[in-house]
Amino acid sequence: MRPKNMNKATAATAAVLPLALAGGLLLVTGCQSEKNALSPGRPELSVSGAYLPQPAMADMAAAYFTVTNDGGKADRLTKVTSPLSPDVTLHTTDGSQMKHAPELEVPAKGRLSLARGGTHLMLGKLAHKPKAGEKVEFTLHFATSAPIKIKVPVESATYRPKD
Repeated sequence: MRPKNMNKATAATAAVLPLALAGGLLLVTGCQSEKNALSPGRPELSVSGAYLPQPAMADMAAAYFTVTNDGGKADRLTKVTSPLSPDVTLHTTDGSQMKHAPELEVPAKGRLSLARGGTHLMLGKLAHKPKAGEKVEFTLHFATSAPIKIKVPVESATYRPKD
């Protein structure tokens, strides 16, 4: 029931106006979200396939994972930190020669793969020797993207990931 001084047009406007405003807000918000999701100007990183083989030595280990970039801009992995080791370094392998890398490229619409016999992490001065079944925390730091924290399972020394 409407007040006596309100005509039908005013009542209709009063009823529709909140819906129109909500719809407009939804439209503006939706456009903004779509613009951000489709923005080719930033990296969109995720990490998968992480593992750390149970080390043979008490003071050194290696770790492997894949960083996928679904975004339109490249980024660089600049540092990795872990409570397990104060000495985590990035390495590449050229033939049989292992070389320290100050950073590793994560190409736009591509991936950075750390795998046995190739690019990998080396951990020195371990706080303890991790055992199979344990999980080790790592934080991946990038040139432009926010850091990514991962929990990496310790696998048997003979573990090989499935392709």
